[in-house]
Amino acid sequence: MVYKRYIKRIGDIIGTLAIFVMISPVFLGISLVLLLQNKGKVFFYQQRIGYKEKVFEIIKFKTMTDEKDQEGNLLPDMERLTRFGEWIRHLSLDELPQLINVLKGEMSLIGPRPLLPKYLPLYSKRQHHRHDVKPGITGWAQVNGRNSISWTQKFEHDLYYVKHQSFLLDLKIVGLTILKVLQREGVNQSEIRPMQPFDGDN
Repeated sequence: MVYKRYIKRIGDIIGTLAIFVMISPVFLGISLVLLLQNKGKVFFYQQRIGYKEKVFEIIKFKTMTDEKDQEGNLLPDMERLTRFGEWIRHLSLDELPQLINVLKGEMSLIGPRPLLPKYLPLYSKRQHHRHDVKPGITGWAQVNGRNSISWTQKFEHDLYYVKHQSFLLDLKIVGLTILKVLQREGVNQSEIRPMQPFDGDN
């Protein structure tokens, strides 16, 4: 209980600040390119469900343009995805601004990935417990298959984490995440194997 309520939050702050120091040149470089490419828009904001099912805005680097068709509707995602945006997605660098969410206390470095509000009514009673902890940038489901496993399996991994959350488990997830990033294994969504929408049954 002490780890979950106090030590983990302190670790999140220290870890996030340390990461910011290490990646600051990359963060600033990406921000500058996007500032020029997206007419001043560097970040993308989207509502997600957080701790105790409270809605918050997740922050990512903006990888798509705001191009619209003749009727004023946004073009399909893949038509708006820029080459630079595709590259930073491939390396999962678009996720870096979520460190700001961690500093704000809306997320943790480790925890279940925050999902869209529209999925909330589709959860089973048991699946709602994935929100008993703060959502994370990476988590047990992400190091155990990510897009290659079903939603049911992802939720099971999330619930396992909620029940067994500890310093040692978090440390293991950090190590496995670093390994997967270096191997570029299951790092992000792709056209080949995108994450399918959750419909309550899969």
